[in-house]
Amino acid sequence: MAEPHRIVIVGTGLAGASTAGSLRERGYPGEITLIGRDPNRPYELPALSKGILLGDTDEPDWVHEDDFYGDIALRTGTTVTELRLGERAVLDDQGGTHPYDRLVLATGSQPRRLPIPGADLANLHTLRTLEDSLTLRAELTADARVVIVGAGWIGCEVAAAARKHGATVHVVEPLPLPLHRTLGPRIGEFFRDVHAAEGVTWHLGVGVAEFTGTEGVVTGVRLADGTTLDADVVVVGVGASPRVELAEAAGLEIAETGGVAVDATLRTSAPDVFAIGDIAAHLHPRYGKRVRVEHWANAKDQGTTVAGSLIGAAEPYSSSPYFFSDQYDLGLEVRGLFDPELDELVIRGDIAAREFIAFWTREGRVQGAMNVNSWDDGDALQALVDKQSTVSADDLRTGSLADLA
Repeated sequence: MAEPHRIVIVGTGLAGASTAGSLRERGYPGEITLIGRDPNRPYELPALSKGILLGDTDEPDWVHEDDFYGDIALRTGTTVTELRLGERAVLDDQGGTHPYDRLVLATGSQPRRLPIPGADLANLHTLRTLEDSLTLRAELTADARVVIVGAGWIGCEVAAAARKHGATVHVVEPLPLPLHRTLGPRIGEFFRDVHAAEGVTWHLGVGVAEFTGTEGVVTGVRLADGTTLDADVVVVGVGASPRVELAEAAGLEIAETGGVAVDATLRTSAPDVFAIGDIAAHLHPRYGKRVRVEHWANAKDQGTTVAGSLIGAAEPYSSSPYFFSDQYDLGLEVRGLFDPELDELVIRGDIAAREFIAFWTREGRVQGAMNVNSWDDGDALQALVDKQSTVSADDLRTGSLADLA
């Protein structure tokens, strides 16, 4: 495959900017155009629900310094409106046409919204951009009554930030526990109890029927059981949907599970088009099935890998999923791809003391691991997950993890 002269990247998030950076690091001398709707230069998302929302910083972690883009055509505040694959061109809402030899789609995700009455009221927030985070932080005051809908990672991190600012916090979750689908009931109970100890009021096993308001501003949340929660601020954190509209309209294959179908090298059904990050339904060589991951590490590492594929290296992406979170005095990392309904949970350490490691195993093979306030064994945990090592539950509880890895 001849080296391309022009590469266009649609999406100015971490995935797209990592692709551009890796291309230059690999010595690619051709044209790079990076186009995205966000008005800011590329930044990473984790700080939006952590440091910025907590008030520890006013800025995200920028992917690159501003002067990095000197030889890259960075088009911020620009929305791509059409992909013309037959012409190898991208059209934008500014009237621009961008021809390419290779195209990378890194369009990311958008927050899901609840299709219920009152969903268009003011002070009803989602969290996806720097502006979202700064606006929400200004409303997390000591006298604010905050209702968070959804107890996934975003909901839990927003709850922790709101409590730090002294707000009264209620969290509504239709499942029986926070993070129930992600981590299972035992670990869900742990997070429920941590937040309750910090003053969060839970409404579990119940959905939202309506957002109520006065003069266009939200004033309450009515639950399916008839309970009404007074609210000055409402945050909806019920997951995100991949932005696949451009790809779908262009005729690219969309996976049954959602996302743009890509092979192990992140190539789509069109030979010169690649998809990465949140939208990529990736045929993972380790798991033997399509995997779509919406986490920070996936965006960063797929951007690095696809750069090689763009210039002929055809590198498979085989990294295990990785995620981290900070809540109150908890710091944690999650590795691997596991199903808490199918896999056996093994706890190492003292969960009551908030310092432990959780393993998920299937037929004795380590599928995933989460370390909570435990930082000495990261490399061993990564190796156990990557190798899907066969280890007994007793050894995981008490053995030397370095030796087991």
